[in-house]
Order: sequence, then C-alpha cells, then structure tokens
Amino acid sequence: MKIAVVGTGYVGLVTGAGLADLGVEVVCVDVDEAKVKRLERGEIPYYEPGLDELVARNVKAGRLSFSTRLADAVPGREVVVLAVGTPPAADGSADLTALLGAAREVAGAVTGPCVLVTKSTVPVGTADRLREVAAGAAHAVHVASNPEFLKEGDAVNDFLKPERIIIGTDDAFARGVLERLYQPMMLRELRILHMDTRSAELTKYAANAMLATRISFMNELAALCEQVGASIDDVRRGIASDSRIGKAFLYAGVGYGGSCFPKDVAALLVTARQHGVPLGIAEATQAANQRQRGVMLAKLIAHFKGELAGRTVAVWGLAFKPRTDDIRDAPALPLIEGLLAAGAKVRAYDRAAIANARARFGDKVHFTDDEYAAVDGASALCLLTEWAELRMPDWDEIRRRMAPNPAVFDGRNIYPPQALRDKGFSYVGIGR
Repeated sequence: MKIAVVGTGYVGLVTGAGLADLGVEVVCVDVDEAKVKRLERGEIPYYEPGLDELVARNVKAGRLSFSTRLADAVPGREVVVLAVGTPPAADGSADLTALLGAAREVAGAVTGPCVLVTKSTVPVGTADRLREVAAGAAHAVHVASNPEFLKEGDAVNDFLKPERIIIGTDDAFARGVLERLYQPMMLRELRILHMDTRSAELTKYAANAMLATRISFMNELAALCEQVGASIDDVRRGIASDSRIGKAFLYAGVGYGGSCFPKDVAALLVTARQHGVPLGIAEATQAANQRQRGVMLAKLIAHFKGELAGRTVAVWGLAFKPRTDDIRDAPALPLIEGLLAAGAKVRAYDRAAIANARARFGDKVHFTDDEYAAVDGASALCLLTEWAELRMPDWDEIRRRMAPNPAVFDGRNIYPPQALRDKGFSYVGIGR
C-alpha cells in the first residue's frame, strides 16, 4: 500500500514513520522546506522519545521519504492522511484553513480512487466539508475520520500499540481500505471501532475534555483541601481505589497545558455554542484550569509577602509535561511572565524545552543546562515539570546553592514535605 501523510508535526511524522514501520510505502509532505530538509538529513525537529530511531530505520529501508510538493506526492496513493495543524482562532474555534487547502490540492492531484483521512483534530462536520471539496475530483475520493490518540512523550508507543482505532465513515470502500491498513496492529485483538464521521470527530474532543475535567476537578479539590486541612494525596488515593473512578488523571498540580487539552476544550465549547447546547461542565473545566495556572505565582507572592522584586526564582521544567519539548500553554509560561513582571530574576532548567523557551523569553530568563546551576542564589525553587532527574535530587547540594531561608514550591506534589522541612526548606505544595 502507498500512502501520503500531509504534515510533519507530532501527529503527522509519528503516523508516517509508524505506518512505514508496518511495511507501507509512505511519503510525508510539508510546506516547510527547512523542516523537510532537516528530516532528509535525519534530524527530528522536536523531542519525542524513540521517533528518531523509527524515522531513521524506515528511511534507510526506503519505505519513508519526504517532500514539499503535495501535487507530486498524491498520484498513485491509495490513502492520503491529513495531519496538518488546526490551531485555535481568536474565538477558540479550530482554524481549518490549512486542512481545507490541503484537501483541495489532494482532490486536484489524485490519479485513481483514494481515501482521504483526517488525523487532525477537527470540529464536527469537517468531513462533510471535505466531501464537498472532493466532489470535483477527477477520481473518487472517499472521506473518513480517523482521530489520533497520541500522548506527547509516548507517541510512538501509542501509535504502534493503540488501545483503540476509530474509523469514522459510512463509505464501504474507505472502511475496507483502512481496516486493511491497520490489520497488522490488530493481530492479537480487534480494537477497531466503527462509527459515522460526525461521531468520530466528536469522540476526540469528548475524550480530551473528559480527561481535562478530571484534572480540573482534582485541582479544585486541592484548593478545598488547603482550606479545610485535608490532604489531596489521601483524597486521591481514596477515590482512585474505586474501580468506577480509576487512577488516571487524578493528580492535582499547576493546571493542564500542551497542544491538545486547552485547544480542544475551547473548540468543543465553540461547537456547543454554535448549536445552542450548554456545556456547563466543560466551561467550568476551562475556567478552573485558567485559575489554576495562576496558583503557583499566588503562592510565591503570599510566601514572600509580595516582595518578589530582586529575588531569584529557579524554575525546574518548562515543557507542559515530561518527555516533550512542547511549551504550548505550558504552566511555566504564565509563572515566568508573572515573576518577570514582579521584578524577580528567573533561572530555568528543562531537559528538552530550553530552545523553545529561549525563543519566547530571550535573555529575560537565565537558562541553564544543569538543574543544580538553576538554583544558584535562588530564594525559591518551583517545580513545574517532573522530569525523571528532578524527582530525587540532592537536597543538601540544593540547600548549599540556594539563598538563605529557601522555599520549595512543588507544583506536582512529588516531594516529601516533612523531609524537605527537616533539611531547612519551606515547603509549599498543591492541596497538601
């Protein structure tokens, strides 16, 4: 089978390389010429564990290639996967400009029957618009929705070992082609869920909104714990032991971020408003997360009695989660912006995201390649991203490097409060 994947972002590149690893011939297309040249040199433009080996292996085998010319890549392909960005517009809706433009170009280039698949997260009804675009093609273009469920930091594993594959289409031809494509992943257990395109499109938004809701609910409970003298850790363990609730996404912290949850909750709310349907829980989830993004700064201001000017604050973690360099909507961003506005000096460390953060903050922030160097002279240490090397640091070394009366602000609740207090730190967590 021959496939074209349009877009080489997190989703597109993982999808293309993953399919190639199954023996499929794949060309990944991107309008960014510089990015394509980097990929051709074997350079992965972002941090995703295991992706460099996956790409290199399949390029060497001749199954994976790259191009900037979609019109040249489409002819002869049985499947074209749309994995272009759908960034939020000013009103929170998904901007489909790039996706529809790519679809028009595909429709003009097909040389035989083709399945046009959306991997991009798109609003309900997008497949209908794609059918309209494809109606004028010289050959039949069969439209399907095949939403991705990839976690940044574990995307390769998620693609190659999916919990489920959703195929949204009423088109028998498209269904048959996609079943054949994904069959190698289903040898032990059939995990393909068939549904119509609108249900498939909504499922992706619903899944991310559900997970975001769990996070926001725990963060609100953490605030209540602080007021009533309870421990969010104990509350979490208590409710997670209920099999109806489970353990996932029940950790209080500094709010969710990244390229999916904030964008998808906002887009879901836009769709609901357009159809006159109130989604009060999703609205509350979004509002709670917005509040939570300011919690760490508020705790710093309270601890230092509003006197942040001139103080040095160390920030451990810039990416929105470990195992990625993605800083989109990362909780570290509003914290750093607030600290700088208050006159504080910021020293920051992250295993993978320093380049992206430096592009945003420039020389306003002192970035270090070593986690211990980041705490030099700092009055406070703020943990925002729980990279593995930050989970059991040398607290004696940290105490020696920091300013007198140091404070640790644990935005992920991973440190033992009393143990740090015994070493001479003030400890501030979330709901603890």
